[in-house]
Amino acid sequence: MTNFKAGLAATALIGALAAPAFAQDQAELITPIEEKLTFIFIPKVIHPWYDVVRAGAEYAVEEQAKRGVEIEMIWDQPPMADVADQNQRIEANIGRQPDGMAIACLDRATNVQLMNEAVEAGVNVVNFNSFCDDAFPFIGPKSSVQDGYDLGEYLAEELGGKGKVAILSGSLTASDHVERITGFKDALSKHPEMEIVFEQPDDDILENAVSLTENLLQAHPDIDGIFASNASNPIGAARAVKNAGKAGEVAIVGMDDLPEAVEFVCDGTINALKAQRQWDMGYWAITYMVALNENHTIPMFHNTGSRFLTSKDCGNS
Repeated sequence: MTNFKAGLAATALIGALAAPAFAQDQAELITPIEEKLTFIFIPKVIHPWYDVVRAGAEYAVEEQAKRGVEIEMIWDQPPMADVADQNQRIEANIGRQPDGMAIACLDRATNVQLMNEAVEAGVNVVNFNSFCDDAFPFIGPKSSVQDGYDLGEYLAEELGGKGKVAILSGSLTASDHVERITGFKDALSKHPEMEIVFEQPDDDILENAVSLTENLLQAHPDIDGIFASNASNPIGAARAVKNAGKAGEVAIVGMDDLPEAVEFVCDGTINALKAQRQWDMGYWAITYMVALNENHTIPMFHNTGSRFLTSKDCGNS
């Protein structure tokens, strides 16, 4: 009986000590923003794809202004997908001590090292578009393997499970490009009569994608299909195929819904795209960086997803 009473007393004491913590108003944990915030976006490259990200971010900036939060948004984009250039920009911007940095990883290993340095320097860091590491909040598709797999299956169906295909592989260090190729090859492994006869990186440069496809068509005039792993190379492949008079003969599948790519879907040059929702990436990057500055919690993973786009969608546009 004595031990029972002692247990009750200990429980009461613990409850008394804990009570003030539970009594605290959680609203007191939130820090009001009274000064202008500076947020810096560092994408992988200057590219029209990121224009849509920026549009979403600008919308969020205007939305925050209506609630009294003023934001200066700075975009610092490498002109080409160059790892050293991007890392120099990340490092330089850490020194500016912004209130937030949103980074799209071009090279996980080196980018993550610098992102950790940014956090140590007191900068709020979010990751968007290309996944870096679980240590940072990420906005976008965490893995792009499924997109590549889905496009591989679509191409296999279009070609009846056989034929010669080519891959335009984008940037070899970009995790999303690499993962899409992995998924694509996984899909094709189920179709033994499909053969990959050409695979070259275009470094996410439209002109490179055009010239590579022209080389492909000369080296393999019997090519049946092309997989384009980023937003530039479906357009480049389609331009070259159409200029060669082979639109409709060579099946093309690829990523994203830039306007010219959508036009090629609607005229039948491109068979299918998987479109990401990059506007959401920009919107939520701003929203979450504001939240971090207010001492809110935010999700470590926000999956913005992707969707198929084929000629069936053209009548609705």
